[in-house]
Amino acid sequence: MAAVDLIDWDAPGPYRVAFSTRAGGVSEGSFASLNLGIRTEDDPAAVVENRRRLCEAVDADPDGATMAWQRHGATVTRARPRGIVTPGTVYEHCDGLWSDEPGRAMLLITADCVPVAIVRRGGPPAAAILHVGWRGLLAGIVGEGVAALGPGSMSAVIGPSIGPCCYEVGEEVADPAREAFGDDVMHGRNLDLWTSVERALRAAGCDDVMRLDTCTSCNGDAFFSHRRDEGRTGRQGVIAYVT
Repeated sequence: MAAVDLIDWDAPGPYRVAFSTRAGGVSEGSFASLNLGIRTEDDPAAVVENRRRLCEAVDADPDGATMAWQRHGATVTRARPRGIVTPGTVYEHCDGLWSDEPGRAMLLITADCVPVAIVRRGGPPAAAILHVGWRGLLAGIVGEGVAALGPGSMSAVIGPSIGPCCYEVGEEVADPAREAFGDDVMHGRNLDLWTSVERALRAAGCDDVMRLDTCTSCNGDAFFSHRRDEGRTGRQGVIAYVT
């Protein structure tokens, strides 16, 4: 059995934070192999097994964990136990989750959008994870995620997502992105989501930001990409909890 391949963040404090890749699961074909998205054309039983393997790899309880029905919006919700290995589970409608409960694992999935994890360094431990697409970014989800953790010093990590090398957008996205984050976030017709998210984090008061600067579209062996694969693809994710 292939090992689950993770990108770990050495977060400052009692936290477990990791980004999954596409390696280490049981899905096949376009979804090979660690597809975490059950609302794809993949076999739901395979997705459940993949989620179980991810939880095992990070020592998380899958029955006490939670996910979200992601909406490309700016809502950040306190994590409540829902379980992530039961098909048909009803989750919160949001694109961000946060928790200060030890062991309450949170998972959000992406296939080009930006996965972000934020942790509180000052005060009681608390963590948040965000699914950041251009709509949610412009709607303010990054600020909502920082605010959800309350006062204190914050650290964040920006995970694998589509890079400025590959993310071409129209003027309906480019214009508000320039206005919000600066002219230099546009590289010709391509948007630099990594820099945009970093600037949003710092503007919200997060003084310590790490970037992986890893493009999901360029790295087909390691990551799923909605744009590269024209919609028929799996999902990787970010998983985090207070230890």
